[in-house]
Amino acid sequence: MDISQGKVFSSLLLFLLFIVDLGEGHNTCPQLRCREDGPAIRFPFRLKDRQPDQYCGYPGFDLYCNDKNDTVLELPTSVKVFVQQIDYKSHLISVTDSDNCFPRKIQGISLSSHPFQFYDRKIDSYLSDYGLFNCTPETDTDSSDPIPCLSSSRHPVYAFSSFAYVERVPILSCTKMYSVSSVPSDIWNSPFLELTWSEPKCGQCEVKGEKCRFKNNSTDFNIECFNPEKNKGRSTKIVTTVSILGLFLLALAVYAFYHVYHYDKTEKENQARIEKFLEDYKALKPTRYSYADIKRITNQLTEKLGQGAYGTVFKGKLSSEIYVAVKILNIFKGDGEEFINEVGTMGTIHHVNVVRLVGFCADGFRRALVYEFLPNDSLKKFISSVDSNSFLGWEKLQDIALGIAKGIQYLHQGCDQQILHFDIKPHNILLDQNFNPKISDFGLAKLCAKDQSAVSMTAARGTIGYIAPEVFSRNFGKVSYKSDIYSFGILLLEMVGGRKNVDENVETTNQIYFPEWIYNLLEQKEDLRVYVEDSGDAKIATKLAIVGLWCIQWHPIDRPSMKVVVQMLEGKGDKLTMPPNPFASTNTTRVNASMPAKRLNQELEVISELD
Repeated sequence: MDISQGKVFSSLLLFLLFIVDLGEGHNTCPQLRCREDGPAIRFPFRLKDRQPDQYCGYPGFDLYCNDKNDTVLELPTSVKVFVQQIDYKSHLISVTDSDNCFPRKIQGISLSSHPFQFYDRKIDSYLSDYGLFNCTPETDTDSSDPIPCLSSSRHPVYAFSSFAYVERVPILSCTKMYSVSSVPSDIWNSPFLELTWSEPKCGQCEVKGEKCRFKNNSTDFNIECFNPEKNKGRSTKIVTTVSILGLFLLALAVYAFYHVYHYDKTEKENQARIEKFLEDYKALKPTRYSYADIKRITNQLTEKLGQGAYGTVFKGKLSSEIYVAVKILNIFKGDGEEFINEVGTMGTIHHVNVVRLVGFCADGFRRALVYEFLPNDSLKKFISSVDSNSFLGWEKLQDIALGIAKGIQYLHQGCDQQILHFDIKPHNILLDQNFNPKISDFGLAKLCAKDQSAVSMTAARGTIGYIAPEVFSRNFGKVSYKSDIYSFGILLLEMVGGRKNVDENVETTNQIYFPEWIYNLLEQKEDLRVYVEDSGDAKIATKLAIVGLWCIQWHPIDRPSMKVVVQMLEGKGDKLTMPPNPFASTNTTRVNASMPAKRLNQELEVISELD
C-alpha cells in the first residue's frame, strides 16, 4: 500500500470510528427533567448543555433549564416561554408566559420559519387574524371581553376577529392599535398557550408505546421507532458492526473503482453540461432561500445596485455564470402585502417581456426577492438623460415600446387570471443585454378574473404622473385594465418627449408637460420632423406619439385595449388617426406648439371606495 492509499485508509478508519460513536450515541440520550415535577424531555427535544446536539434532538427543538429549574423554550425575537407539558403523541406543547400576558408579546412572535406553530384546541386548530383596539370605558360590545392584562379601568383593550361583522365593532369609541395574523382565539384571556409541530412525526411511535430517534447513519434527518427495553446489548452491537463493515467494504469498492477507471475529457464535458442544465432548470421556478443563503449569494451584501422606498437592491451570483439582483425589503415598511403580491404574481409569470422571479426569502422578519439580473438598468436612464450618447435610436425605442405592450397584453389576457400592474413607468421597465424590455415590480399589482370588468380599490395606488384619472375618482369611470393602458400611454409620450429640445428658459424639466405639447404639434400638422433629424425616425416618433395620446384619454371607455395597441405599434402608422383632444376638458389655455406647456396642478375630488 503506497502513501496515498495509506492516507485514504486512515481517513476511512476515522470515518468508521465516527459511525461507531454515532451508533452508540443513541444510548447516551436519557430522558431528563429540569425538576422532578417538570415535563419529561426526550427526542425530538433536547436539553441544552446536558445532552449532545449531534443526535439527541431535532433541529430547532432545544430547551434549557433556567436558574429556577423552569423548562424554557425560546421563540423568535428572544421571546421566552415556560414549558408546562409536552404531549408527544399529539405533538402539543403547553407553555406559559413569565408575566402571564401573551397578548403583550404577540407582536414580537413570528413563527413563519419556526418548527412550532400556534394551535387552537377549541376550534380544531383554526387560526384567525385580529385587530386590537383601545376603547373608552363606555364602549358597548357584546362580541368580546376586554383583554385583562392589557386593559385598565380607563382604557379597556379589545381584540376583534377579522371575521367579525363591521356593525359589531365600535369604531367610533375605539382606536385601532395594531393587527396580528394567524393566532389562536384563546391567546387573549388564557395564561396558557398551545404550540404544535408537524416534523418529525414521532407521535406514531408514541402511540405504539415506543420512542423516537434518528436512524443510524442518516444524513437527511430520517427518524425511526424503537423500544428502549428491547434489542439492547449484543444484538445492537452486531447490527452496528454489520453496518460498519458494509460501509467499509463499499468505501473500499468505490476507492478501487476510482483508481481503475478514469474519466476522459468527453465524460468531463458531459458532466459539466449536465450540471449547468440542472442549475438552469432550478432557476426556472421560484426557490425559497434562507437569509443565510441571501447573504452568501450577495457576498455579504457588498455590491449595491440601487435603493428605493421599499428596499435596497444588491447584485448576487448563483453560480459562475448566473447573476441575480436581490432586493432586500425594508423590515418596517408596509404590512407585507407588496411582498405577497410580488411572489404570488411573478411566481406564475413566464414571458420574455416580464422580469423572472428566481426566488424569495421569508425568514422571520427578513424578506427578500431574487430576480434575474438585467445589466442595462431601467428605461428611465435612456429617455431622461441629456447625454446624446445614451440615446438608443428610434427603431430600438419602437422595439422597446412594442415589447412593453406585449408584456402588458400577456398580463391582461395571457395568464390564468387577469393581472393589473398599476405601476407602469420607465423606472419599472428593465433592459437586458440586448436592450429587450422586461416589466418589473409587481408590488402594487391586483389579480382578478378575466371576465371582471372593474376592480374595487380602497385607496389610489401607483406613481403620481402615471396614475389614471379613474384611480383617483370614479367620476371618470371604473378602475380596470384600462388604468394600465393610461400609464403605458404616458410612458410612450415620455419616450417621444424625452428626445425634444428642452427650453432653456424653464427652470426644471419637471415643469414641462410633454403630452399637451406633443398633441398641439400633431394637431397643427407640424408632426415631429422639425425635432427629429431623419424623416423615417419622424414617422416612428409620430406613431408612438399618436398611440400614446390614444392611451391617455381621460375616460377609460375611450382608450383602446392592449391588443389593439400592439396592432397599432406593429403597423407602419400611415393609417393611424388623431384621437380626440384629451386636454379639452381641463380648462387650460392653449399653448404655442413651439413651446412646451408647464404642468398644471389640477385638484380632483377623491372618492373613497370601501366596497
